[in-house]
Amino acid sequence: MLNPRLYRNLPNIISSIRLLMVPVLLYLAFSHQPVSYMIVLVVTEMTDVLDGYLARRLKLVSELGAQLDSWGDFFVYMTMIISAWMLWPDILARESLYVIIIFSCFTLPVLVGLIKFKTWTSYHTTSAKFAVVVSVVAYVLLFTGLLVWPVKMAAVLCLYAAIEQILITLLCNEERIVDVKSLWHALKEKRAREKCQ
Repeated sequence: MLNPRLYRNLPNIISSIRLLMVPVLLYLAFSHQPVSYMIVLVVTEMTDVLDGYLARRLKLVSELGAQLDSWGDFFVYMTMIISAWMLWPDILARESLYVIIIFSCFTLPVLVGLIKFKTWTSYHTTSAKFAVVVSVVAYVLLFTGLLVWPVKMAAVLCLYAAIEQILITLLCNEERIVDVKSLWHALKEKRAREKCQ
């Protein structure tokens, strides 16, 4: 039988594993092991899906869990850029416009949140989740040499998701760490709070 304490912390443990995979990914990239790197990256990204699913399914959603998930996402994405530079510099240079857009879209919303609230925002909007899935698939397809066009689609989706997250941050008067599904939901919550005042 599963230990109750372990059960309550299972999503957070999975998010922590994703953070622990960052140095492993960097090592594989630094030592030029592209196949192992891609396998570990795909497994690491599967933990991103699993932790959120378990947190919702087991009703274990928490602010700590949301923060761990966001930290894991951020550091894995930064690692993906650094690793691509080490493993596939020619492809990275050729598709640099789209890679820069995607990279900026993952970092700018975080920076705006840090500037406004002095803390990490973890909105987990629907558009951001979708953009992440498409970006990871596009990354694998691009750097395995299978397809180039998905990275262009990922750049557009990431741009939309980033603008939405920045607008949510600018709209909110107080820090909101836990999930906000969309800008529309944030506006709805703001109107409801204003009615109560």
